[in-house]
Amino acid sequence: MKVVRGGTLVEPHWAGPADLLIDDGKIVAVLSPGSEVDEAAETIDATGKLVMPGGVDPHCHVGFTSGEFTSLDSYLECTTAAVFGGTTTIVDFAIPRPGQEPLDAAEKQRAKAEEGVCDSALHACVVDWNDTTADQLATMADAGIRTVKMFTTYAGETMANEHTILNTMQTTRDLGGMVIIHCESDAIVTDAQNFAAASDGVDAAHMSQTRPELAETASVAAVLAIAESQQAPVYFVHQSSSAAVELVADARKRGLVAFTEAVAHHLILDDSAYEGEHPERFVCCPPLRAADVVEELGQHLFTGHITTIGSDHCCYDTAQKQVHSHDVRHMPNGLPGVETRLPVIFSTFVNGHGLTPSRFVELTSTNPARTNGLYPRKGSLMPGADADIAIWDPDLEWTAGTDTLHMATDYTPYEGIPLRGKPVTVLVRGDIVVDGGALVDATPRGRHVEAAPLDFSGAFSM
Repeated sequence: MKVVRGGTLVEPHWAGPADLLIDDGKIVAVLSPGSEVDEAAETIDATGKLVMPGGVDPHCHVGFTSGEFTSLDSYLECTTAAVFGGTTTIVDFAIPRPGQEPLDAAEKQRAKAEEGVCDSALHACVVDWNDTTADQLATMADAGIRTVKMFTTYAGETMANEHTILNTMQTTRDLGGMVIIHCESDAIVTDAQNFAAASDGVDAAHMSQTRPELAETASVAAVLAIAESQQAPVYFVHQSSSAAVELVADARKRGLVAFTEAVAHHLILDDSAYEGEHPERFVCCPPLRAADVVEELGQHLFTGHITTIGSDHCCYDTAQKQVHSHDVRHMPNGLPGVETRLPVIFSTFVNGHGLTPSRFVELTSTNPARTNGLYPRKGSLMPGADADIAIWDPDLEWTAGTDTLHMATDYTPYEGIPLRGKPVTVLVRGDIVVDGGALVDATPRGRHVEAAPLDFSGAFSM
């Protein structure tokens, strides 16, 4: 038994002084400060700290293969970095390789969960619809895999056509699940890339010109129309502009259950990064946008139009990024970010722009748990939840840098950026794994967390 004392507990709808009682890996009570507990209970001192649910990262690629490149981290490495950053549950992707069935990809990826320092859940992925796909989705739903990733770009690899998207939406809707979708119009992207190539501008330094904002908004509008035709819930990953976010918000006003995810690098960084010494390090899809677009996107953290913040963690290194840096059409897309997601958002928006800690928890823990069928087991400090807890020093000043981080790569896109606020003690199911900036328990304890049927009733459906 453990008791966390002296801190300010932070939940989405309240925050205040309280103690937490933990037993057998669960939170068993929220107590008035100083309440008597069993004298044998271990005390964790959180005086002056914020006590938050461990982060839930809804968008994390572990050992992900795309084309000729595979990201560099194992489950052990990825989840170790995650807990240092205050994240205690990751949601990974089972994206089939060409010719592989979705169920086979999911079973292979799910088996890796036990290698992790913390728990994980899983998104399936459908690329092509055939006469076995519906049964495969039902089998995965029975195993607690209810969210299904789809792409409207990357033709010949992961792109799904509109018939496949519609069929998958129908089926996941009836299984208590949801399609989560990467929206960029492949036709517009291809045209922009061909134009850039013809004018010698398809290298990493010109990345932002090869995937225009219009490609994203056009695809979002098309997918919303399909979802509305089926009255199927839909979740849009890594929306990078206010225009895309507002399309989803308008659909919600019409009664559709639809959600927007933003990712940390689109909220913090802008396309000036492509002007630096290593533009290849910042190649991601969608690309980093202009500074005014980034500012407008961040404002939607306050309007409520953004539901979740993910990392879109892809742990490539500089050498992998440089192989085709002259032609972004062949580069590995994505940035390492599972460890930095929470600290950079906390520093920039909570300490910098007045976002409340409660809204921070909602965006980075509770809502990701809800949209993935993991709440209230994850994303909560209420009795019955797993004792996944991040204790934050909100005023700790530090500088992001490769030498201070733990991801399996040689760079961070936030190199040299001064930050304020950091988790200093992290518990996974009641066990202290990080304390005082050190990994004190590296025991693999990860479990695949099964998603319950998704519940969009009440205010959460917005």
